[in-house]
Amino acid sequence: MQPNPTTTRAPRVLAGDLGSVESGQPATLAGWIHRRRILANVTFLVLRDRSGLAQVVVKDRDTVEQLAGLPEETVVEVTGMVSANESAPGGAELVKPTITALTEPALAPPTELWRPTFGAGLPTHLDHAAVTLRHPRHRAAWQIAGASMRGFRAALGALEFTEIATPKLVGTATESGANVFTVDYFGRTAYLAQSPQLYKQMLVGVFERVFEVGPVFRAEPHDTVRHLAQYTSLDAELGFVRDHRDVLAVLREAIAGMVDAIREHAGDAAALLAVELPRVPEEFPVIHFSDALARVGADPDEPDLSPAHERALSEWAKTAYDSDFLAVEGYPMGKRPFYTHPQPGDERWSNSFDLLFRGLELTTGGQRLHRPSDYAAAMERTGTDPAVLAGYLDAFAHGMPPHGGFAIGLERWVGRLTGAENIREVTLFPRDLHRLEP
Repeated sequence: MQPNPTTTRAPRVLAGDLGSVESGQPATLAGWIHRRRILANVTFLVLRDRSGLAQVVVKDRDTVEQLAGLPEETVVEVTGMVSANESAPGGAELVKPTITALTEPALAPPTELWRPTFGAGLPTHLDHAAVTLRHPRHRAAWQIAGASMRGFRAALGALEFTEIATPKLVGTATESGANVFTVDYFGRTAYLAQSPQLYKQMLVGVFERVFEVGPVFRAEPHDTVRHLAQYTSLDAELGFVRDHRDVLAVLREAIAGMVDAIREHAGDAAALLAVELPRVPEEFPVIHFSDALARVGADPDEPDLSPAHERALSEWAKTAYDSDFLAVEGYPMGKRPFYTHPQPGDERWSNSFDLLFRGLELTTGGQRLHRPSDYAAAMERTGTDPAVLAGYLDAFAHGMPPHGGFAIGLERWVGRLTGAENIREVTLFPRDLHRLEP
């Protein structure tokens, strides 16, 4: 009886773990041909898998000829003997290999993915993202994003938050009707949700502390390097707060957890992109919106901060507090949603904040209204029909604690960390004013 080769081969080893295998022992790698270097007396195969790169030394004439017919990006399995080599990735390589192609020979990618820097422009990358995302630098950006989500979940889980999943199809355009996408929902008009805001508030009445990681949709016709029509939002809401400063303290824990997770789970990716991870202070420095306007020399009646104001304030925070973060609190009530809690003693301002990170607004948050009478007044002030929000308002009629929350834009976070000039560089498959493919 002939042995089954699938049961007698050496167990698969990840490229990143090859150096931990004892020299002289057999090992099997599996992944993509990252590069072939065919020299006069030896050929080098660089194989790529999810953990990184490994080097395979090929000297046998038949195997060299076989490899010549297997272009870059072909998926292969390679079995050989481990040999220590300090100059190889991870300090070890495979020698005397047997190569098995697991697919047909791959087509040439739109640019050479083995080069250290990505050789094509952003349109080429976005048009062929399923392939060009394989480039280590593009992969690294989303590895940082993935670690950030992992850290966000871990930090809030440690604070006894419950992860939720809210509807992305909604029946009313509740937050700003002009900026929503409409959908044909069995003959009725529905909308893609701009945020999980109303649902996460309702669920504070169930779980007290909730968070969600998911897509949100904004039908804003912006064609800028910082806006997307769909992005990933890291949302949290918590009950029994004294004011928005309690929310800001939880935001600090979430961001610290994200930074820690990048350091632990995506350290190599961060190093590849020369990411300087921020030091998260014990408390974020805070400035009132009115003081922020004065500091940047803006008109005191300005309703919002401009991008230039955000950059100037971040530079000031770096000088004054050695902080990459600055919380601007007390935005005008007229610029905040109807559910925002006013600042006690001066209702021109709100108990809300934006968190600036390295010159860009990263997070919006604050304290929400929680008394039914306050919602009735807010409905009247904004001209909102209470019947449109009946399900939402029902939660408050049945008792809701003082609460607040925040939302972090994941792609903006990664973009600031990596220094990306365009947010699309750190988005897997961007959706914007022009792009619905791939």
